[in-house]
Amino acid sequence: MKPAAIETFFATLQAANPEPATELVFASPFECLAAVLLSAQATDVGVNKATRRLFAVAPTPARMLKLGEAGLIEHIKTIGLFRSKAKHLIETCRILVEQHAGKVPHSREALEALPGVGRKTANVVLNVVWGEPTMAVDTHIFRVANRTGLAPGKTPLAVEQGLLKRVPGAYLRHAHHWLILHGRYVCKARRPECERCGVKAQCDHGVAL
Repeated sequence: MKPAAIETFFATLQAANPEPATELVFASPFECLAAVLLSAQATDVGVNKATRRLFAVAPTPARMLKLGEAGLIEHIKTIGLFRSKAKHLIETCRILVEQHAGKVPHSREALEALPGVGRKTANVVLNVVWGEPTMAVDTHIFRVANRTGLAPGKTPLAVEQGLLKRVPGAYLRHAHHWLILHGRYVCKARRPECERCGVKAQCDHGVAL
């Protein structure tokens, strides 16, 4: 995809959805961190259903720590990999309380030092909570970046680095949300719905059809 096409690609996505947002539901930086940690290999709908009850009783690291691992499992057992996620989230709460005064740290290094928090999760928190122009490459973004020719890469990190170089600065803050939503609802894995795609003319795959 050529630079001129990339500009039009994102301008079109922006016009259709000027203020894109994550579909995870949360009310604080901690709830955002917890929801994103729980969302690995799970749907946002499923996570929201569980966290609606969880956050009502444990909206802070200290309150969640009091639940304990067994108590947390009771709230998240409908989510995939719930046992390992409960272990990581409880340990993360302990670190937040003991080392960060119960606050979510505003640095990649500190975020990635938390159990269960990898580069993608850190990128989401940095972007959603603090508005930083990070690129959290999930399966949808990886697929869209490669299929469209926007930023081809063999690994999520390669795609992330390619996107950061190729996405115009004016669109970087919201780019990962536009790409996730496009991949989730239009540029689907099994059969992309090119017939209703607003950026087909800019897409290498769409142009080839």
